[in-house]
Amino acid sequence: MVHADSTSLYLGLISGTSMDGIDAALASFDPAPRVRAALTHPYPDDLRTRLLELAQGDGATTLDEIGALDARIAACFAQAALALLERANVSPRAVRAIGSHGQTLRHRPNAQPRFTMQLGDPNLIAERTGITTVADFRRADFAAGGHGAPLLPIFHAALFARPGEVRGVLNLGGIANLTVLQADGRVLGFDIGPANGLLDAWCALNTGAAFDRDGAFAARGQVDPALLKRLLDEEYFRAAPPKSTGREQFHLEWLRARLRDDSRKPENVQATLVELTARSVADAVRAYAGAARELLVCGGGTHNPLLMRALQAALAPLPVHSTLEHGVNPDYVEATAFAWLARERLAGRPGNLPSVTGAKGPRMLGGIFEKPL
Repeated sequence: MVHADSTSLYLGLISGTSMDGIDAALASFDPAPRVRAALTHPYPDDLRTRLLELAQGDGATTLDEIGALDARIAACFAQAALALLERANVSPRAVRAIGSHGQTLRHRPNAQPRFTMQLGDPNLIAERTGITTVADFRRADFAAGGHGAPLLPIFHAALFARPGEVRGVLNLGGIANLTVLQADGRVLGFDIGPANGLLDAWCALNTGAAFDRDGAFAARGQVDPALLKRLLDEEYFRAAPPKSTGREQFHLEWLRARLRDDSRKPENVQATLVELTARSVADAVRAYAGAARELLVCGGGTHNPLLMRALQAALAPLPVHSTLEHGVNPDYVEATAFAWLARERLAGRPGNLPSVTGAKGPRMLGGIFEKPL
């Protein structure tokens, strides 16, 4: 078993808006980011089902359930970390810190009062793993007037920025978000709109499958131009950054309100949702990254060949490439980012970009929850 220098390794944990499992990445960052091992640890079926209900339904719950979910999610996160270390044959003593994003249940940047909620008690994670845990990354930026999202652009800049070159980085998770790396080093980023979240929800409703493997369900259908027009006529798409969103806005009821009737074939709706993602991404890229030389794509959506082809068609002639072509596994960019953010927090460096989130200034993100004595 490896007992490396205790400052060299960091472990990142996140379950995103797709809620399809906990991504875990073990990484080092000196002299450059390197993922040593990674895995996706599934939620128990009943827990995932309930989290999805809360995230895209009316949110009706109780204080007791919130407390229980906080503990159950944390236990799953700790299990994911320990499973990864076992796979990598690395001792917990070799890991300087865990960066845990937690599970977002609500994100309300435009509410009064504004709030964002991630569950997964970091005290429990630190206790069960024996590793100092950094968590609650979003609320310091929120308190400074920012959206607390997206947080990945600062890490995308560390990974992919090239002096004198404009690049776009697209994350296709439950929500699509875009990072624009400018030639002069400036960074812009924002949530575009729905990606896998709506695709998965409609697929599950109509086929029983958790997601549309290889885009096969959508491939049986045809894009409905009238429905697509109504979907794109959403005020959020026209809003200027900084902006962020989630399942609270783009959920099945949002879709049903625009279907207007139930006569459409489910596969045609699925095909239209693929085109919605492609078109909304293309509009955002042209508006804010028109000078980009390429678009790098990460996240679960990279495994949907129909979606990737739709993106390439909507953005032609701009090249669209998976981050894998640049040596970075697209499935674990987010988890690696939270390992990096934990490192930044322990080093006393800011983890946000006010140009992205709209915060009043740079802020150190996350609380530090020490490992057991």
